[in-house]
Amino acid sequence: MILSTKGRYGLKIMYELALNYGEGPMPLKEVAQRQQLSETYLEQLIAHLKKAGLVRSIRGAQGGYELIRKPEEISVGEIIRTLEGPLAPSECVMDDEPECSKAENCVTRLIWEKIMEGINNVVDSITLNDMVNDYY
Repeated sequence: MILSTKGRYGLKIMYELALNYGEGPMPLKEVAQRQQLSETYLEQLIAHLKKAGLVRSIRGAQGGYELIRKPEEISVGEIIRTLEGPLAPSECVMDDEPECSKAENCVTRLIWEKIMEGINNVVDSITLNDMVNDYY
């Protein structure tokens, strides 16, 4: 499974906001400069993060974006699923997919379920605060 730029860049946005947590809003332009990413593309991603209730925007000259919750309360999994959707290695194990007619006799379904569970356990156990602490 390979994450798209949505998930990878979204984590970078949230990391920068976590570094800035408690300091007031951070302009997206600054995030883009610090991570050497396109501000235009980050604007698209931040809209999804805002809609999901992970960030809020502050208008005005001193405006920007900030985390709604503390960095230790936001998991990497929550961010990635917001931007990428379910972290499933196969469509047949996604919650919103109809039950496969061959599920009972499928030799690979259990493997896909275990992979999905493992991935979700890992990304849900890592918080933005962990990312900040691991980098510094």
